[in-house]
Amino acid sequence: MEGAAEGERGFRQGLGWYCAERGAERVSALPAGKRLAFSVVGERRCLGVRRGGRWLVCPYEAVIGGAAARDQCEACARLDRSRSVAADTMADDPRPYGVYLAYFGPGLVKVGITAAERGAARLVEQGAVAYAWLGRGPLMAARRAEAVLGSALAVPDRFTKEAKRAARGALPPVAERRAELAELHARAGELNGWPETLAPVDFAFGDHSGVFGLARVPAGAAELGAMSPGAEVVGEVVAGVGADVYVRVRVGEAGAVVGEAGAVGEVVAVLDARLLSGWVLGAARGEVTTVPVRDAPYGGRERRRGEEGGGGQEGLF
Repeated sequence: MEGAAEGERGFRQGLGWYCAERGAERVSALPAGKRLAFSVVGERRCLGVRRGGRWLVCPYEAVIGGAAARDQCEACARLDRSRSVAADTMADDPRPYGVYLAYFGPGLVKVGITAAERGAARLVEQGAVAYAWLGRGPLMAARRAEAVLGSALAVPDRFTKEAKRAARGALPPVAERRAELAELHARAGELNGWPETLAPVDFAFGDHSGVFGLARVPAGAAELGAMSPGAEVVGEVVAGVGADVYVRVRVGEAGAVVGEAGAVGEVVAVLDARLLSGWVLGAARGEVTTVPVRDAPYGGRERRRGEEGGGGQEGLF
């Protein structure tokens, strides 16, 4: 998934495409109501490494598993980590960094850092419902602040995909989100041990509920499973949160919801778009999603059913 820009202005959400032969890239926008209709072709292969704003093709043409969220083979992943902020192998990065608090739901607030030039793009990519900046400064100062907050206030630096998805179905009002972030922001500002080179930032609340279309995300949405050669996804985009795309799909026997063998109808299911990375996508031949659809592991069985969809395919997206 592609994310962008501070706040709601200039935000673009979509699927990125890459042609290794031409070295060309493009993005297909995924607004609510957009029809999806594609099949998965061939084998899923490693995307290689991104350097200097372009992709370096995997020299091994490695095949990777359909259920893996990571779209790289081990060799390319090691090369990626050799020059990575996340892996602490870019200590000489001269760019200023921002330290942030990211809110995903009640009690689900994490601390993180991102290059200041990216604005809130990193928060959009993570699916942060709301956020607030804590400070700005050199990379190592930002790392130090992240560690201080984690140790002193037990604020984690990550949550599982399942925890984030479960929280979206039962979010409190915006005022409560703001209050939780404001309280933690104030506590963080009172801590000892903050690096002197990290300039503090006054509390300012940011919210992505409108950007993501959270009002359209149903509680207990089903989940689309791993892709496999020949599998098809046919449906309509409902909402997009980070790498998750909520799609209203029609399922039949091949794509029946676990526990409802043979069920035919419409369900709203969430697709982790990272599972598409490395696949070649072609046109769908049918009107039914054949990727396995399963109930959310975190509970809840609410889903929307309706009349069967129709109409011919206009394109992949």
